Amino acid sequence: MGVDISRLSNGLTIATHTMQHIDSVALGIWVKVGSRNETFTQHGIAHLLEHMAFKGTENRTAFKIAADIEDVGGEINAHTSIETTAYFARVLKDDIPLAIDILSDIMICSKFDEDELEREKQVIIQEIGATYDVPDDIVFDHFTETAFRHQSLGRSILGTPKTVQSFTSADLHSFMNKHYSADRMIVVAAGAVNHENFLREVESRLSTFRSHSTTSFTNLANYIGGDFREYRDLMDTQVVLGFEGRPYHARDFYTAQILSIILGGGMSSRLFQEVREKRGLCYSIYSFHWGFSDTGLFGIHAATGQEGLETLLPVILDELSKASKNIHESELQRARAQYRANFTISQENPSSQAHLIARQMLLYDRPIPMSEMIERLKLITPKRLTELATHLFTNSKPTLAAIGPVGRLINFDDLTSTLLSNITAPSESK
Repeated sequence: MGVDISRLSNGLTIATHTMQHIDSVALGIWVKVGSRNETFTQHGIAHLLEHMAFKGTENRTAFKIAADIEDVGGEINAHTSIETTAYFARVLKDDIPLAIDILSDIMICSKFDEDELEREKQVIIQEIGATYDVPDDIVFDHFTETAFRHQSLGRSILGTPKTVQSFTSADLHSFMNKHYSADRMIVVAAGAVNHENFLREVESRLSTFRSHSTTSFTNLANYIGGDFREYRDLMDTQVVLGFEGRPYHARDFYTAQILSIILGGGMSSRLFQEVREKRGLCYSIYSFHWGFSDTGLFGIHAATGQEGLETLLPVILDELSKASKNIHESELQRARAQYRANFTISQENPSSQAHLIARQMLLYDRPIPMSEMIERLKLITPKRLTELATHLFTNSKPTLAAIGPVGRLINFDDLTSTLLSNITAPSESK
C-alpha cells in the first residue's frame, strides 16, 4: 500500500493513495470521536452532530451542500461509530477542490440552525423507533449494553428519544469544539489523486483549524457480561452470544480475527456446517470480532425457530469447546486465505481504501502494508488459536442477548457452567 503522508503545523494529518487507471477519488475527513466520548446526558449527540453537518453552514444552505456535490455527479455522506466519525465524498478527479471545500466548510462553519435541528431530531427519533422494530438490529444494542453495562461503550449510537430531544444548538457546538481537534483528525483521499496538489487544497482550508489535546474517553472499558432476554411474539428468536474480545493493539488481535473466520466466517465454517447444514437449526449463523481501543467483543449471532431453541445454544457451546481443543491446519490456511482476499479486494475500491487508510492511521498512526499483515497471519498457529479460544471462552462471563419467544432457551447459569465444564474437560483420546 503506497500511502503518502503529511502533517500540518496544527497536527492535522493528510494521507493519499494514488490508484492507477481510475478517474475518480474517494476522500473524507475522519475524526477520532464517536459515541464513546459522550457523557450519560450526551447519549446520541455524536450521531446527531453528524446528521446536522449537512443541514447548513455560514456559506451554504442544506440544499446547496447537496446540490453543489450532485451538480458534478458526486456523492457525499457521513457515518458515526463507537470511536470515530467520518465525513466523506466520492467525485471525479477534477472536482477534488469542490469536495474538499464542502467538507472543510462543514468542519469550520456549521450553523446548527435551531429549526433544522428540531426537524432532524424528529428524523433520528423515527430512526430509533425503526431500529427497535427490527429484532436483528436491536438485539445487538442489547448485546453491547449488557456486555458494557452503564458505560458509553455499551450505549447505542443513536441515543434515546429523551436525550436526542433535549439537545440544543449550543450543545452541538460545545461537543464539536471540545472533540473536533486537528490533532485528532485525518484527511484521506484514494484514487485519482496527486498528493502535493491534494495537500495544498487541504492546507489552504484547514491549516488554522483548532488544535488542542483532548482525552478520547474518560474511563477504560470494563467488560461485565450477563443475560438479557426479551419476549416478543415472533417467528424466530434472535440470539447473540459473546465474550470479551481483544483490542486493536493486542498481540493476538489477528488471531482472534482468524478464530472468528474459522468458527463462523463462511459456508465452510464450523458453526455454519454444524448448526445449519447438519442440523438445520437456523437460516443464518455467523461469528464476529469487534476490536476497540482497549477491549473487544467476540460473538456469534443466529436466529432460530421455536423448534430449535433448546438445541441451538448447546450446539454452539459444543463447537466453542471443540475450538479450544483442536484447530486443523487446513482450517487455518483457509481462514488466512479468506482474510487476505478480503484485504486485497478492499484495496481495489477507492472508498474502501480510503476508509481502511483512515482507520489504520487513527488506530496505529500509520498504514499497515499488506506484507506486514501477511507476516502477522503467518505467525498464527493452531496452538495459538486453541489457547486464545480457551482464554476468550473461559476468562470472562458470557454475554447473552435474545429477542423473540425466548422461553425455551437454556438457563444462563447452565450455559455458563456447561461451557466451562466442556472446555476444562480433558480431550477425548483418539
